[in-house]
Amino acid sequence: MTDTIVAVATPPGRGGIGVVRVSGPRSAAIAEAVCGAVPVPRQAALRRFRAGDGAVIDEGIALYFPAPHSFTGEDVLELQGHGGPVVMDLLLARVCELGGRPARPGEFSERAFLNDKLDLAQAEAIADLIASDTAAAARAALRSLQGEFSRRVHVLVEGLIELRMYVEAAIDFPEEEIDFLADGVITERLGELRERLSVLQAAAGQGRLLRDGMTVVIAGRPNAGKSSLLNHLAGREAAIVTAIPGTTRDVLREHISIDGMPLHVIDTAGLRDSDDPVEREGIRRAWAEIEAADRILMVVDDRLGLNDAERALRERLPPATPVTVLYNKIDLSGRSPTVRDGAWGTEILLSAKTEAGLDLLREHLKTCMGYHGGEEGVFMARRRHLDALERATAALERAAYQLEIVRAGELVAEELREAQNALAEITGEFTSEDLLSRIFSSFCIGK
Repeated sequence: MTDTIVAVATPPGRGGIGVVRVSGPRSAAIAEAVCGAVPVPRQAALRRFRAGDGAVIDEGIALYFPAPHSFTGEDVLELQGHGGPVVMDLLLARVCELGGRPARPGEFSERAFLNDKLDLAQAEAIADLIASDTAAAARAALRSLQGEFSRRVHVLVEGLIELRMYVEAAIDFPEEEIDFLADGVITERLGELRERLSVLQAAAGQGRLLRDGMTVVIAGRPNAGKSSLLNHLAGREAAIVTAIPGTTRDVLREHISIDGMPLHVIDTAGLRDSDDPVEREGIRRAWAEIEAADRILMVVDDRLGLNDAERALRERLPPATPVTVLYNKIDLSGRSPTVRDGAWGTEILLSAKTEAGLDLLREHLKTCMGYHGGEEGVFMARRRHLDALERATAALERAAYQLEIVRAGELVAEELREAQNALAEITGEFTSEDLLSRIFSSFCIGK
């Protein structure tokens, strides 16, 4: 990393302040050329930013952070000027003229990772903090950025290393291996590691839901009240509601938050046979969304109950996707709101029109998302983190099998190594270049 990179670190468009960030070995020389002198490290200095011919481009604040005491671990210069796109472009062009090059998306964070200023989970938390949709998600991302997730992974990795050392030391003395496998120490320590990994998996699962949310599809026959339900969950008139069957003909999406848990709610066309080509296309799209859903809310008119048409519809729903049956329009049927277990899973009696029972639905959705009633210790996690934790769990399960059934010390040690490598992928201690490239390319430019 001998080149110097530059990018506008503030969002596109006009604003009160715009920031141009520079990182690399030429930062000090660029500061001297643009500002007339290198600012005192970590002290804001009012400077005129000059072009190559000496003309003033802008006047603003210059900040200089010499290596290694900077975000990237390199010499860093920040030029804070007026936030107009023309001014930012002129400053960017001036820095490139002096030897800088435009940064790739996420390259500043990538350099921070490569210079050991933060690990991979912390680097990802920067992007997650910027992209947070709820206050709870922002707080969880900040905990990951501060190292909460990484610390818990490191504790597990250290435990695995110690156990590997114990196992491999015993393998070096084959005449003692049988006694070692039977002494109970490794079984106990392996059990403790599996239990701690299970706790971490559960926490990471809630962290992923905070980041990605859960996709819920509202499905059912025409005029069951699906669009009314979407409107009340969204808190606005997102869908047109009429008494005419087939009013909703396309997929409607709403992003809502329930106690900080993001929820992607999708309203679909009423599912029935139709000769109308437009309605048929809407129904085709509805089935496509149903196939991809995390959970299906099947809405039934409580006055009609589960008739043959509803039963046939239920049979067509994906068998692996959990279904909650909502008996709507209890304001007309005269029944009271309640939650109960039914033959097809959870059933909720409610009225989308009067909102009776909607609080029961919200609590049910929170439970489905893994909401535990508090944010203490919750950190942000991604799908790749869960994949790594699942592979580590599988490796420890195989290690237990090799220990208890096969009684092969070498295979136990190999499975422990596999678990260690899987966990090390989370923090980037054991990560392919291709994975790093994919991760950082998803960041915004200038971060």
